[in-house]
Amino acid sequence: MGEFELIDRFFRRPAAAGRGVALGIGDDCALLAPQPGMQLAVSCDLLLEGRHFLSTADPERLGHKALAVNLSDLAACGARPLAFTLALALPAADEQWLAPFARGLLALADAHGCALVGGDTTRGPLAIGITIFGEVPAGQALLRSGARAGDDLYVSGTLGDARLALEVFRGTVDVPAPVFVAARERLERPIPRVALGQALRGVATSAIDVSDGLLGDLGHVLRQSGTGARIDTGQALGLLAARRSPSGPLPGDERLLDWVLAGGDDYELVFTAPADRRAAVAAAATASGTPVTHIGCIEAEPGIRLVDGNGHPVVSQGRSFDHFS
Repeated sequence: MGEFELIDRFFRRPAAAGRGVALGIGDDCALLAPQPGMQLAVSCDLLLEGRHFLSTADPERLGHKALAVNLSDLAACGARPLAFTLALALPAADEQWLAPFARGLLALADAHGCALVGGDTTRGPLAIGITIFGEVPAGQALLRSGARAGDDLYVSGTLGDARLALEVFRGTVDVPAPVFVAARERLERPIPRVALGQALRGVATSAIDVSDGLLGDLGHVLRQSGTGARIDTGQALGLLAARRSPSGPLPGDERLLDWVLAGGDDYELVFTAPADRRAAVAAAATASGTPVTHIGCIEAEPGIRLVDGNGHPVVSQGRSFDHFS
C-alpha cells in the first residue's frame, strides 16, 4: 500500500468544509476561516514510541490520545476546536494498525467537531505529530500570565492515576485489577476538558493543561505571572481517583503524593480565579460536566509551597517530566 492509498483509505473524510474550514484535504494547503471577531489558537504536539507511549499501546487508544493531548491545549486556552493536521511516520503501512488508530483518532475528532484537513506520511520510527487549530473570541483567551496574589487555585478531574498505571506497567507497584483498569483508562484515553476551558473564559485569570506534572506546569504559570502558590497536599491527594477505590490497598501516601504532584500525562486543567468568583467557577464546572477541586491559592512570594491541612510544610520528591532528561 502506497502513501496516497493509505491516506485515501484511512484518513480522507467526506468534504471537510464546514464551521471554520473553507477547504480540507486535497490541495497544498487547507484553508481555515475563523468567524469574525475570533482569534486563531494553534498548538502542536509530537508523540514518539518509547518516549511518550509504549510499543504495546493499543492503536485505537493511541489514536484517541494523540488528538486528546492537542485538544487539551485548546482547552487550556479556552478555545473551540476547528481543525487539525496529522504528520505520521510509520515503520510500515500496516492495515491492522492503521484501521484502529484512525478509528480512535477520528472518533474523538468527530466528538469535538474538529476536522482533519491535511498532513503528511512517511516511513520511519513510529512518530505522531499533530497541529491543531481552534478559535477564541479576541481578547478572551485564557493565558498563563494572569494569576494574581489572592486567587484561588483549582484542578479539574483527577491527577496521578496515569502515573499509577505507568508504574504498574514498569513493575514497580502492584494494585488490584479494577484499580489498574481505571488508571490505565486515564493513561491511554485522557479526557480533554474543552467544554470547561470555554466555560472559564471571563472567570479564570490563568490556565494551563497538566501534561508534564502539576508542579512543573503550574510553575510555568507562576513564572509568567510573577507569583507563587501554596498547595494543600491533603486536597491534592484527594485528586487521585484510585485512592478512593474500595478494591484494596495502594502504596503509601508519600509515593502517591509524588505521582499526583508530578506524575504527568493527566491532561487536566490547572487554573486560577479570584476568590470572589467561586460561584462562577462552580457554575462553569456544572455547565461543562467537569469536577473541579480547590487545592490552594496564589501568593505574592515566588515558588511553590506544599503544606498539610494544618499549614505545616510538606516535602515531596516528585519531579515533573522533562523531554530531555
